[in-house]
Amino acid sequence: MYNKSIIALAVTACISLAGCKTTEQSTIAAANEFSPVVETTTHQGPETITLKQAMAHPDWLGRQPERAFWSFDSKSVNYARKQAGNELRDTYTRMLEKQGNGDLVSLDKLHTLGAKQLTFSQDNKWVAYTFKGNIFAVEQATGKLKQLTLSDDNASQLLFLTSGELAYRVNNNFYKINVETGLRSQIAALKVADKPEGVKEPTSYIAKEQHKLIDYVALTHKNKQDKHAYNESLKTQNESVMNDTYYLGKGNRIVSAVVSPAGDKLITVITKSSPWRDDGDIMPNYIGQNGEIVAEKVRRRVADTMPSGSELVMIDLTENTQTTLPFDTLPGFDEDVLASVKAENAKAQGETYKSEKAPRHINLMMDWGWSQNAIQWNSDGSQVAVMLEAFDNKDRWIATVDFASNKLVSQHRLHDKAWVNYTYNNFGWLNQQPDTLYYLSEESGYSHIYTKALTGKAQQLTSGQFVVSELTQARNSQSIFYKANKKHPGIYEIYKLDLTTGESVAQTDLNGMTDYQLSPDESKLLLTHSKLALPPELYVTNVDGDTVTRLTNTVSDKFLNTQLVAPKIVAVPSSHTEQPIYAKVYYPRDYKEGETGKARKAVIFNHGAGYLQNSHLGWSGYFREFMFHSFLAEQGYVVMDMDYRASKGYGRDWRTAIYRHMGKPEIEDLADGVKWMTENANVNDQRVGTYGGSYGGFMTFMALLTRPELFQAGAALRPVSDWAYYNNPYTSNILNHPDVDPIAYKRSSPIYFAEGLEKPLLINAPMIDDNVFFQDVVRLVQRFIELEKENYETAIYPVEPHGFKQPSSWLDEYRRIYKLFEQNL
Repeated sequence: MYNKSIIALAVTACISLAGCKTTEQSTIAAANEFSPVVETTTHQGPETITLKQAMAHPDWLGRQPERAFWSFDSKSVNYARKQAGNELRDTYTRMLEKQGNGDLVSLDKLHTLGAKQLTFSQDNKWVAYTFKGNIFAVEQATGKLKQLTLSDDNASQLLFLTSGELAYRVNNNFYKINVETGLRSQIAALKVADKPEGVKEPTSYIAKEQHKLIDYVALTHKNKQDKHAYNESLKTQNESVMNDTYYLGKGNRIVSAVVSPAGDKLITVITKSSPWRDDGDIMPNYIGQNGEIVAEKVRRRVADTMPSGSELVMIDLTENTQTTLPFDTLPGFDEDVLASVKAENAKAQGETYKSEKAPRHINLMMDWGWSQNAIQWNSDGSQVAVMLEAFDNKDRWIATVDFASNKLVSQHRLHDKAWVNYTYNNFGWLNQQPDTLYYLSEESGYSHIYTKALTGKAQQLTSGQFVVSELTQARNSQSIFYKANKKHPGIYEIYKLDLTTGESVAQTDLNGMTDYQLSPDESKLLLTHSKLALPPELYVTNVDGDTVTRLTNTVSDKFLNTQLVAPKIVAVPSSHTEQPIYAKVYYPRDYKEGETGKARKAVIFNHGAGYLQNSHLGWSGYFREFMFHSFLAEQGYVVMDMDYRASKGYGRDWRTAIYRHMGKPEIEDLADGVKWMTENANVNDQRVGTYGGSYGGFMTFMALLTRPELFQAGAALRPVSDWAYYNNPYTSNILNHPDVDPIAYKRSSPIYFAEGLEKPLLINAPMIDDNVFFQDVVRLVQRFIELEKENYETAIYPVEPHGFKQPSSWLDEYRRIYKLFEQNL
């Protein structure tokens, strides 16, 4: 699948700690000198990294820009920056024509900056946004700012209607406001209750006789009937009185609701209301604020999760009607997609499974990475598309609505025998072609852009062995901007797709990790860019331009003066796939390529999340681990950080390799990593250890328990020991549900392999972890005790959640890890 020449590739990035240097090298640290970005070599500071410094509060790095967004006039950029010594954020504005890091914005001016999410009127006269739940509108020609609401209502879902009015949502009520006059009116009110009935006629014998015998009772009843009839007539005949309440049923919960730009229809999705946890889903906090043991509420486990489905309801705001749109027109809506899995599990229990068709539980698609809604109207409100997913995670549909017959029309079905990806689900309608959809799909094996006219066939507009994400459709041209790793799996650049020609043009060439935002006037891109050894900074470039200008320089002098070993990205040949396993390798400073002296010790780090990419050429979220690996390299270790199978960024097959058997393909990849280091980095395969947190902790367990010959020691941090105890959204994708597929859980959970522990194991466990429960460690430790295992230690962290907060906890944890390796490797 990959060219063999790539397998031998070792990519060295632009890894200066000061970033890609400016054309004036002497001014690299000067905050006021920001020139176009060019490549450079590794920066060498005079200070060697220490373990204590590596685990210190990240303020020492310099407090990088966060949550950046354009001003509505496209002339400046706004961003948040952490205050030194506390968790508060200040807001800065950086004018494009000025220099430096920008100006601090006073609290009384924050509402004037605009927001990341802007809404434009269809005539482009107004742009609207929210600040702290209040609505603001800017007249683009004059720059005049109008505040349209002042309340604690918390408005959301701003949308300019075709009438020119601005629609918005407050809780489950929809309103529209005339931007010119300020007149507000209600569009619809949604209530999760049964529709109130009129004045009921007596039904029992006693009641009927009461009405016959007592004139006062009968008269009172008639008066109530007359009043009800009058009010109903008033609401239908007088436009100044609202007739807009829609009842969606008692016991339901509104998942999503979106009004049409035409203001005449509303699509909502409802599901049965159910608690997100049970009474027994608690986590003891032994060091609470009041000195008592606090029973913290936590989510339920995948093993306790019951199947659930939704209903799609169309509300006609003109006719005051509501109609449920059934899912039976979706292809595969009643398929038994897990028949083979159920049959395998039944056979293992000495039973026979008979497959039968039955309607599946279907819900609105809940993508884990997007900011848009899974209900999308086209620009004139004549059509709507919804993205739906099956509860069993095997299908995703995009469907439109036939308003004449009140039926869903399937436009695209993405079926995956493993699981449909919970990212890469951007979709919508083309602005210039309101009858054509665009969407991302992994059907080719990689996430790519497709378009489909309502009456035509789908057209694939990007292709290749790379991943497309983060689509932004231009309003004023037939273009879609996107992010992709075309050049190398670990390099992400920004591209512009011309929908007329189908050609894509690179907008950046920065060779690292780059995210973007299109400016409101669509002439510029705001870039958040980082290198292997450079934390994220802000840059700007013109659309289709060739000059990139750096806007911020927030890296601290202390960080610039610290000597760190920057890794190389290598492609490790795989024994099990045609694709190589990309990995970061940190070499000792005295390492010489091709050396044959005394073989070195080594460590393999396992990143968390499973579906996450860490061997890219940008700044890693694992920055403490990056510095720890540099520290280890200074001590003579070779360190490898692998994007094992299941990692993000390498396509569908790489992602789903762990389906129904977590902990096997990944450990096979680690074995290839050990082999590569012995053959290419002068490593002694009997002096290799491993460690990782969360999913990486789970991998450490599986490596030591199922392949004890592979590593001489391992550290498992905040680790999963039994997948039946983890959450439903993540786990059920990969292992199905425990009641359906117990085989997958038993062969994927370390607790079932506790007998295999032979080598020294360190378990570090935070006690108030509401992600991977402390219970995971407790249960496995009890198994080790009952098995009379001796070569393990457990360190607990009483005040820490899944992601540690206190530098002292980080330091204690990594001192123990270092000690483990020093004693056993």
